Amino acid sequence: MREQQVVVRPAGWHGRKLSFPAVTVSNQLPFQRLAVLGAGAPHNDEVAYARAAQRLGVASRVFDVLAWHRRLRGLAPPLLERRIERFNPDFILCTREARRLGHARLERLFRNRMTAMWHVDIAPQEGVVDLARQCGTLYTTYSGQRDTYRAQGVPVVRFLPQAMDPDRDMPAAATRDEYRCDVSFVGSGPYPYRWPLLRAVAREFALQVRGPGWTGVDSGLPVVGEAVHGARFAEVVAGAAVSLGANSFAEQETQFASASNRMWKVFGCGGAYVGPYVPGIEQFARDGEHCRWFRSIDDCVEQIRALLANPEERIAMAARAHAHALAYHTYDHRLRMLLSGEEYPLTRDERRETGDGRR
Repeated sequence: MREQQVVVRPAGWHGRKLSFPAVTVSNQLPFQRLAVLGAGAPHNDEVAYARAAQRLGVASRVFDVLAWHRRLRGLAPPLLERRIERFNPDFILCTREARRLGHARLERLFRNRMTAMWHVDIAPQEGVVDLARQCGTLYTTYSGQRDTYRAQGVPVVRFLPQAMDPDRDMPAAATRDEYRCDVSFVGSGPYPYRWPLLRAVAREFALQVRGPGWTGVDSGLPVVGEAVHGARFAEVVAGAAVSLGANSFAEQETQFASASNRMWKVFGCGGAYVGPYVPGIEQFARDGEHCRWFRSIDDCVEQIRALLANPEERIAMAARAHAHALAYHTYDHRLRMLLSGEEYPLTRDERRETGDGRR
């Protein structure tokens, strides 16, 4: 079958090219062509969005604004504008790197098209609020921040959590001896809030830490490698008995129904996940059935200990989580909501939740 390029990068970019077969799915969505403006490295969310839309029958392309900017600087915006216009999307989805195209150029591109922004970080970086206002609709992965963005002048704000990418987040066929450990944590380094938790786990179990930003950081943790993505991430998950989640900031502890994409990736890769409880998190996965939630550092250690002592249950739990994520929490599910103008339905009112999840 004919293959379509999913990521548009400047000439001379020597990274891996991503392509996938044209699909024959009937498009029952109101849009035919989706342009995703942002960053287009193979592991970026933007690529997962485009693949999901393509599976839904929407012709999709990622325009790697970040790569064009790094390579061509001021020459990049006009070249990208012409390429986007030639693609002629009827829906433009932006992530924060789209702001590098400039307000006036985006205004021209947005004219007579549906536009939205999807922001996945807890804090808005420079230019995020301005871009969200210009797009008119913002999808945020933190439901409790909807009113905050509305108060800052974003006309429409909807909740849409991250998800797993069934094309990349899949169990590894095998792992490597050097990846075998009790517990693995994959995440960025310069977030001291999570260090006490990781240190406590390291004192009790064989922990391996990987991710960007750990070089030169005096954390006292067993950092064994840099960032891992795709098949390598799946091998890391397969090598660990337990895959751990840990929040970067204290304020994440009270964000209703918020979850890192680390959880979705671990589910997709068939891992046993232990992560921090927040009110409403059971909307995504149930404690003891799909994963284990912890409410304190000591609780985290005990949850890990219980799973290590019961490998059969640990394996069964991971299998249930994988099936659950495939059935309800892929980017196909999220993109269908986004392109239909919907948000993820929360079945409880976060304003009535107590800190421990009970009414």
